[in-house]
Amino acid sequence: MKYVIFLADGMADLPLSELDDHTPLEAANHPALDRLARNGVFGLARTVPDGMPAGSDTANLSVFGYDPTVCYSGRSPLEAVSMGIDLKPTDVTYRCNLVTLSDAENIEDAVMMDYSAGEIDSHSARELIEWVQQELECEGVRLYPGVSYRNCLLIPNGELGGEQTPPHDLSLKPVRGKLPKGANSDVLRRISKWSYSQLKNHPINRWRAKYNKPLANCLWFWGEGVRPDMETYSRKFGIQKGAVISAVDLIQGIGKCAGLDVIKVDGATGNYTTDFAAKGRAAIDAFKNGAEFVYIHIEAPDECGHHGQVTEKVWSIEQIDEKIVAPVLEYLDTAGETYAALAMPDHPTPICIRTHSPEPVPFALYFSDGRCAPSGAESYSEKNAAQTGVFEPCAHRLMEKMTKKI
Repeated sequence: MKYVIFLADGMADLPLSELDDHTPLEAANHPALDRLARNGVFGLARTVPDGMPAGSDTANLSVFGYDPTVCYSGRSPLEAVSMGIDLKPTDVTYRCNLVTLSDAENIEDAVMMDYSAGEIDSHSARELIEWVQQELECEGVRLYPGVSYRNCLLIPNGELGGEQTPPHDLSLKPVRGKLPKGANSDVLRRISKWSYSQLKNHPINRWRAKYNKPLANCLWFWGEGVRPDMETYSRKFGIQKGAVISAVDLIQGIGKCAGLDVIKVDGATGNYTTDFAAKGRAAIDAFKNGAEFVYIHIEAPDECGHHGQVTEKVWSIEQIDEKIVAPVLEYLDTAGETYAALAMPDHPTPICIRTHSPEPVPFALYFSDGRCAPSGAESYSEKNAAQTGVFEPCAHRLMEKMTKKI
């Protein structure tokens, strides 16, 4: 038995006037997703438990098959694991975004212009992060460069219980009152304020200003956490060989904690410029090389939602369908072995609010052996999923259903 999950991050949305009151899913052409919805179990699933943040961390843990209310210990430690950081039980970590704030005399008077500093390239980001680490005298505190704007800060023997705000929740909004509060906030605020006063003068930012690129002029901290404790897929689901395909540290970190192989794909960017076809080929190659399970994560729709990119979000959904879902299903159909396929977003990222929301998302769960009655749905969309009346209140149970653990 083979298993595949197609995770289109942030794909679910709300109707938009630009699309004649349709959602991007309704406006896009996606025959492969439609096939899964029509011939499989189709409905809505709640990926974000009540009272938990509507983040890609909690939501993807659910889709991976883990109950976030049991195993969630913060977003940043999952990313730290992906980056190869050896975490001690007493270490506290934070996601460190390179962001673009508007020009102001004091950081509290600035506006969050871009939570990703124009999706700064990894080479420039590394140079800036390493420069800050060298210039600041923060005894025991360590900054680690990651991918693009996504970096990490580690505080040994740190406290838990601080309050931070994800920068993508502040897009084009004032940051007043949103700097870290509570545990470890003194050091976090000090670094943010120092970086805001100094990074604008770094040669990389002088170059970016010359070419009208967003300045990476501040470090923004959020996603506090400690080392996670998770069962491997081998123990939890009996899957001995599985793989994760993603350009995002968070998803790679969950995969590593689950004991899955992480497949790096050339040309995978984490936005709509990613090489969609290369991800599809990588998944097929993984199955050919003996993988029982592949989790294919595509960040593009989420980034489009955060940036308010309507046309690009519709196009990304179509690329996911044509270049990932369709060829992978075609390979599995001809491979001569039964399989189960699950297609869904982790959470909505509505373009109208430019951030995540916790509402249930559409899912399609298909078994090639026909063990489940087909839904007969016309197409894969938020509205059609709701009309089936099928609702899974705990999305982590979908993986259990795929592997017949329940």
